[in-house]
Amino acid sequence: MADLVYQRIIKDLTRRIFAGEFAAEMKLPDERHLSEEYAVSRSSIKRALAMLANDGVVFKKRGSGTFINPLYLENQSLFNYEGSNLGITDNLQMAGKKPGIKLLEFAAIPATATLQRDLFLQSGEFVYQIKRLRLLDDQPFMIEESFIPIKVVPELNQDIAGHSIFNYLQETKKQAVTKSFLTIGAAPATAEDQELLHLQANEPVGTMAGIFFLDDGTPIEYSFMRMHYRYLKFNSFVAIDKP
Repeated sequence: MADLVYQRIIKDLTRRIFAGEFAAEMKLPDERHLSEEYAVSRSSIKRALAMLANDGVVFKKRGSGTFINPLYLENQSLFNYEGSNLGITDNLQMAGKKPGIKLLEFAAIPATATLQRDLFLQSGEFVYQIKRLRLLDDQPFMIEESFIPIKVVPELNQDIAGHSIFNYLQETKKQAVTKSFLTIGAAPATAEDQELLHLQANEPVGTMAGIFFLDDGTPIEYSFMRMHYRYLKFNSFVAIDKP
């Protein structure tokens, strides 16, 4: 329950920040005020603010309070991982745009040697091969090809794949996807990229490839994503602890 409290505060404060509620001074109310406003303990507020600071959304100035990072506002990332799983549907936050999915391909295939390695499968095991077009307000922004072990989700079908698979796992099987390893890059747009993402021949795509894990450590998906370059933007905050 405590986790849900601080996550709710993070989500609401982030919404208020991007709505410009604190734009005049670029400063958040103090912890006591926020504690009273959200009717929660100071410890929940401290945890929420610490998470926002770790993500670079805000920064704390000793003796002065908590301030909003203007560079974060100017360079808002498409992905903001604040929910309880790493699904794209839940973590797309782009100025209130509505996410959508168009299923392009769905098949069961033998796992290649690479997939056997990445998903810890044995020779002869099968995976679902799922290709989807991701949308924002009905505008395409990402082509996503995913491979999911059949033995992990044997009931997976086209209807489920046409929606958030990670949400399905969480809601029906009580399994959350909470860890991932991603590699991010760029590449020339292919003919398919140009057609599906509405790109010109001389425009690039952003690429992401990675493995996603359930909270018990089970590899659940290998995905390769090709994204319209306009949306390939990530924020990173680095801090070095003094000895």
